[in-house]
Amino acid sequence: MFDLPCQTQPETQNTSLPPSLLTDFKDQDLPFALTTTCHTPGALMSGQAHPMVLERFATLAEAMQGAIVHAEDITPEDAPRILAILDREGRLVLAGATCDGGVAWCHPVSDAAEARAVVSEASQTRAQAMRAAEWHEHGLARRLRHHADVLDARLVDPLWRVFASRALQIAA
Repeated sequence: MFDLPCQTQPETQNTSLPPSLLTDFKDQDLPFALTTTCHTPGALMSGQAHPMVLERFATLAEAMQGAIVHAEDITPEDAPRILAILDREGRLVLAGATCDGGVAWCHPVSDAAEARAVVSEASQTRAQAMRAAEWHEHGLARRLRHHADVLDARLVDPLWRVFASRALQIAA
C-alpha cells in the first residue's frame, strides 16, 4: 500500500551539474530516510543536533533492509546506536538499535497513553543516567542513556504506528 514506489518519473533537465550531485538531488525525492543521531559535541551542546541521513529509500521495506546492511558494517567495539527511518516530513516511521550486526526493531507505542508512559520512563532513565555519571559510573550511565534512547525509539508518529507495527509483523 504505502510501500509501493512512486510510478511517476521526474522530467530530466539539461544541467551543468556533475552526475554525483544530480543523484543527490534525485535521492531527496525518495520518501524514506535512514538516519542515525549526530554525536558531535558542539551540536549536542548547542541543541542543534539533527539526525544524520545515511541513505534514502523508495519503500519502507527497502529502508529496513538498508538499516540491516548498515548495521552489518558496525563493529562490535562501536557503541550501540539507534537507526531511525523518517518520512519526507521528518516523522518517525520506525527505529531500532544496532545489535550484533543486525537491528533490534523497537515496537511502536499503540496509543497516546502508552506514549506518555514511555516518555515518563525515558525521562526517569535519563535522570538515573545523570546520577550515575555524577557517581563516576560512566559505563552504567552510557547503558542507561542507550536504554532511554531505545524507549524514545518506540515513539513512532501516530500516522505511522499501525503501519509500522504491521511491517514488523510481516518482517518477523
